[in-house]
Amino acid sequence: MERLIIVSNRLPVKIKFENDDIKVIPSEGGLATGIKSVYKNYDGKWIGWAGIDPETLSKKDKNKINDYLAEERCKPVYLSNEDIDNYYYGFSNRTIWPLFHYFNQYTHYNETYWESYKYVNNLFAEEVIKELQPGDKVWIQDYHLLLLPNLIKQARPDVDVGFFLHIPFPSYELFRVLPWREEILRGMLGADLLGFHDYDYERHYLSCVRRLLGYDTLFNEIHLENRIAITDAFPMGIDYDKFHNMAVESRQKSVKDKSSIRQEIEKNYLLTPDLKLILSIDRLDYSKGIAHRLYAFERFLENYPDYREKVSLLMLAVPSRINVEQYQIMKSEVDELVGRINGKYSSINWTPIWYFYRSLPFHELIELYNSCDIGLITPVRDGMNLVAKEYVAARSDGSGVLILSEMAGAAKELSESILINPNNMNEIASAIEHALNMPREEQQERNKFMQERIKRYDIKKWASDFMKGMANVKSLQEKYLGKKLTNHDRNTIYNKYLNADKRILFLDYDGTLVNYERKPQHAKPDNDLYSLLDKLSQQEGNEIVIISSRDKDIFERWFGHTQYNLIAEHGMWIKENGNDWAKLEEDDVNTEWKKFIKPAIQFYVDRTPGSFLEEKTFSMAWHYRKTDPDLGQQRAIDLKEELASQSANLGLEIVEGNKVIEIKNSDINKGKAANHKIKKGNYDFVMAIGDDWTDEDLFGELGQDAITMKVGLKNTRARYSLESFQEVRNLLKELIATYENKYDTVNH
Repeated sequence: MERLIIVSNRLPVKIKFENDDIKVIPSEGGLATGIKSVYKNYDGKWIGWAGIDPETLSKKDKNKINDYLAEERCKPVYLSNEDIDNYYYGFSNRTIWPLFHYFNQYTHYNETYWESYKYVNNLFAEEVIKELQPGDKVWIQDYHLLLLPNLIKQARPDVDVGFFLHIPFPSYELFRVLPWREEILRGMLGADLLGFHDYDYERHYLSCVRRLLGYDTLFNEIHLENRIAITDAFPMGIDYDKFHNMAVESRQKSVKDKSSIRQEIEKNYLLTPDLKLILSIDRLDYSKGIAHRLYAFERFLENYPDYREKVSLLMLAVPSRINVEQYQIMKSEVDELVGRINGKYSSINWTPIWYFYRSLPFHELIELYNSCDIGLITPVRDGMNLVAKEYVAARSDGSGVLILSEMAGAAKELSESILINPNNMNEIASAIEHALNMPREEQQERNKFMQERIKRYDIKKWASDFMKGMANVKSLQEKYLGKKLTNHDRNTIYNKYLNADKRILFLDYDGTLVNYERKPQHAKPDNDLYSLLDKLSQQEGNEIVIISSRDKDIFERWFGHTQYNLIAEHGMWIKENGNDWAKLEEDDVNTEWKKFIKPAIQFYVDRTPGSFLEEKTFSMAWHYRKTDPDLGQQRAIDLKEELASQSANLGLEIVEGNKVIEIKNSDINKGKAANHKIKKGNYDFVMAIGDDWTDEDLFGELGQDAITMKVGLKNTRARYSLESFQEVRNLLKELIATYENKYDTVNH
């Protein structure tokens, strides 16, 4: 049976010491609730920090804790206080958290933090790898473990790895300031499926992968050297039924029970039942915009004085990361703001802001959601914000108004709320006034749509969809890996090669024989390649053809001194056995079209820094490898459309290669050129290897009897796939060695 291994910074349980006894108490967090719904079905295990310094435990207590956790299907990772200071409070919450929430001014770039972060991620990797069994799936949670996916994938390439980021992923312009940016990206890329709350976060991640690592992306596919990774958006939900059902019970109880939290507040603060309450609940974190919220409420009292003594803000701030200096400063700022506003506007019977710095039990939280007329949730930046969904779910009678920051991930799903810019004080003040005057029927109508939506896509659906996503990725990878060259395939090819009398090998150049994909400056042939091709061409019965879209003059400089067959410019020019270059097309090929097309391409060169025009004898190519990836991609789309309209009825073909758009005569292609060669000889071994879209004509023309191979995991007509140019070279070296071994054996 498949098992699911969940990995997160903290375990879904709390360990408590009571009267010399140890208790393991399940957590009520949303993540634990949601994932339990799937990991129990997979005979799962949860790996995470136990929340205890191992130095404080006796061996007996540690064994007892391990046994208790095993009963809960949990496995602890023990971290020292120093680890927690540097890995958790340090890199996770002084580096990643502020940077990913667009608070670069609070970000610490500390080498000690980074080393600790790497060390702890390796600790987690060791524990996960010890636990793995064949067929297991691993699902890693959040920003504390960004390096873990790749650590697992390197050790166990066979394991399916998923990763979900519960906070925003920042734009390229911000992320690139991180000194360890490439290590973070590569760490995440160990996952087969990368999940984000929102498409914007997914888009930012893909942009960083393209710009910083140079990998090609197609929609949400990332084409790595030996596999495909997928990104997708999975907006996390809540346990809707739990919140809604408890709210119904709470409302029924509050009618009879005079000790409800609302009535207790009214009693303590001498309030009347007609007072309107605005609820603000958040962890005390700078990303939540709590200070902004207070300034906005003050602006409301200034702009709408008639509401004084009629409306109060009930603000609950849950303590968070109290060891981090910035949070201590923020608490002082909030305390001072509350004191100043209350001092300015309070009266004998009215306090504008009721401020509580603590957490609440679940049932009291529900009473607050039920009692307050307005939910005011205004984070400056938030990955999702489940409090907003909880408030809507807990409105058991359908009334209540949610005012929500458009910077929260939840804003995409809760569009019927009043959406505001959290930095616009006047807009928030106006939204509060609008909410106070919204008819009850309109409140219920808005909440009805939101409740139906978050009930439909709840926490269990979120977890289930992610697991389905992992299964879909597996199917996609198997589709591509189904063509991957196996040892059996290799042996079959070697035998055919040895038993053939006359062989021809068509080899594409860029991306097939050299690593043009990653380092275009290294595209010139190296000594290893010359040696390899020389040995291959010198074996009896072999004919080597290097076939490329390259200009013939470049090929002349690189290979003119050799005896290889050279085909350039997609098959327009051929050089055989060291002879002069000749045109493959006997009739004159029209090139008049170039004077119409060249200005259009030159216009895109001028508009796109880093791009350039390559003019060949019978074609023209616009290269954009050195441009900004996003700009180059967009310009390529625009150029293709323009060339298509200008070249209609001219007998031209637009070819999209690897970071290049080329236009050429449609009757010139690699397939026709290869067919020209094959007709001239009776070959009993035909092989073709290429990596580009232009090689598909070659594969198609050669047919099923030929041995055709595509470099990279891509849709192709080829029978087999190879991972990289290096695997191509290794395969050719093995062919040479196989032949030489047979020759040596015969002579011996």
